[in-house]
Amino acid sequence: QVQLVESGGGLVQAGDSLKLSCAASGRTVSSAAMAWFRQAPGKEREFVAAVSRSGDGTYYADSVNSRFTISVDSAKNTVYLQMNNLKPEDTAVYYCASKLGARSKNKSEYNQWGQGTQVTVSS
Repeated sequence: QVQLVESGGGLVQAGDSLKLSCAASGRTVSSAAMAWFRQAPGKEREFVAAVSRSGDGTYYADSVNSRFTISVDSAKNTVYLQMNNLKPEDTAVYYCASKLGARSKNKSEYNQWGQGTQVTVSS
């Protein structure tokens, strides 16, 4: 059974940085496409970043491009999301997701999800 556990969220001020972690079990991160999505109150869950199985192919949402970086540590079977220059509009619950096959921005293609970690950015 695949399990994804996120950690690293918290309350920060605008301009600060946070690094989220997603520890995987039951599936190696190098065998799956991994992604981060987020959901703000009253909004749809939206794509943030994705990385291919090889770890060298990445996608980013336009709103986070150049500020966020997704990475994989195969030895730790963990995916990270480094978030820099955080803005109040980045406030959301951040979810890690996994799928077999190619990376994707489409949340409906991901069949494994973590429970989420809250990120709150104050102005």
